[in-house]
Amino acid sequence: MRVMLAPDSFKGSLSAVQVADIMEQAVRDIFPEAAFVKIPLADGGEGTVDALVAATGGRKVPAVVKDPLGREVKSFFGILGDGNTAVVEMAAASGITLLREEEKNPLVATTYGTGQLIRAALDEGCTKIIIGIGGSATNDGGAGMAQALGVKLLDARGEELEPGGAALLNLKTIDVSGLDKRLEKVEIEVACDVDNPLCGPDGASAVYGPQKGAGPEAVELLDRALRNFAIVLQRDLAVSVADVPGAGAAGGLGAGLLAFLQGQLKPGIDIVLQATGFADRVKNCDLVFTGEGRIDRQTAHGKAPVGVAREAKKYGLPVVAFAGVLGEGYEAVYDKGIDAVIASVQQATDLSTALDRAADWLFASVQRAMRLISIGTVIGGKANKN
Repeated sequence: MRVMLAPDSFKGSLSAVQVADIMEQAVRDIFPEAAFVKIPLADGGEGTVDALVAATGGRKVPAVVKDPLGREVKSFFGILGDGNTAVVEMAAASGITLLREEEKNPLVATTYGTGQLIRAALDEGCTKIIIGIGGSATNDGGAGMAQALGVKLLDARGEELEPGGAALLNLKTIDVSGLDKRLEKVEIEVACDVDNPLCGPDGASAVYGPQKGAGPEAVELLDRALRNFAIVLQRDLAVSVADVPGAGAAGGLGAGLLAFLQGQLKPGIDIVLQATGFADRVKNCDLVFTGEGRIDRQTAHGKAPVGVAREAKKYGLPVVAFAGVLGEGYEAVYDKGIDAVIASVQQATDLSTALDRAADWLFASVQRAMRLISIGTVIGGKANKN
């Protein structure tokens, strides 16, 4: 038996690499002779660098950049096994997890550190950069990122804008003459898992601003600021970003990457599957295990387990998805190629306990699945004899 292990992380408890390792141990307990193909996954958020570096035999590169509030912070990016492709997590520089609850403020938070990571990847000579844009603390349309790469964003007096989303309300002129020339020869792929436009009721500010610390008045101001940003981009760069699906991802960073770096916005899981050579590696397997921390209705809309199932079904492979917990509407994944869903949590408990015991409970749930598969193998063998 050859088993593909391709999980996303169980956020808050286990990395994708840890989940894949636990799955392997549990399968070996029941099928000692099993062979494995392990591809830990991510869809553009935290863990994307680790997943891609692990899957391709790459390496992590340390960097010191500015956090969302302009403070120096130790960060990193990855270089994949080909030596030419860098992978950047915006969350590692401009992410919401870098701030305490009382520090969240998208009016002033900046993506400058993300631009610094891109520049560091250029310094390594990379000719392709994958940028995962999940988990942002920002709402600046990628303005800070652009400034870090040499773009000048000027107000009516010709002065450089202050950091943050609110400052875009005062944007009058964009000068890209100083944009790092190395970017002209670099392919940029943007891994995002949302299709929100830049502005409006479904835009970056309205949908994601509140979770980043924006109250109703701040949301309205930020939306107007991004609208102004889109207008100036259209006028000065002849780039239309306002209605592009995904432009509102990461507080509008999707729009900034599209406008300044000609980035290609793609579903995060599609980029990761391509970068890891998933299709070529899964076709010779007999069984596929995937999963994420919570499987619910949203999983069916392009999350990692469904991306895995879509590729596996091209070869007629059975797919089992493991989750810490199941949420409302999880059954929708059955129509997306997942054959069985198994939750790890074994008893009513509090969140802290569930997170602490995530590894043990996942191990046990994979073992249960393998015991059932073992029974099915016996029954199948008897049926063939008859």
